[in-house]
Amino acid sequence: MTVSDLSNRDCLPCKGEGETLADAGARMAGLHPNWRLDGTRILRRFTFKGFARAVQMANLAAWLGDKLGHHPDVGFGWGWCEVAFTSHELGGLTENDFIAAARLDAIVD
Repeated sequence: MTVSDLSNRDCLPCKGEGETLADAGARMAGLHPNWRLDGTRILRRFTFKGFARAVQMANLAAWLGDKLGHHPDVGFGWGWCEVAFTSHELGGLTENDFIAAARLDAIVD
């Protein structure tokens, strides 16, 4: 599955129903190569020159999460922003996490 395949799909809000993915590692190929599997979440670190761009990236990730109904964990500081997706209610990764990550990739890459 390619980035464009995932970014064209709808992300349904996670309501604690469904199952986590057993093959999450295999799905990483569908995302930008800077995403990495980190336990029960996928994480991407963005680097910038300065603070304002990092804040803008954090705001973009928050906006996308609201739009999709699937909210990432976001951290940022001077020159960096990290975005992590996981399905908190299910305690792991679901298709929604990969869709949301691909949608973010489509916006920024």
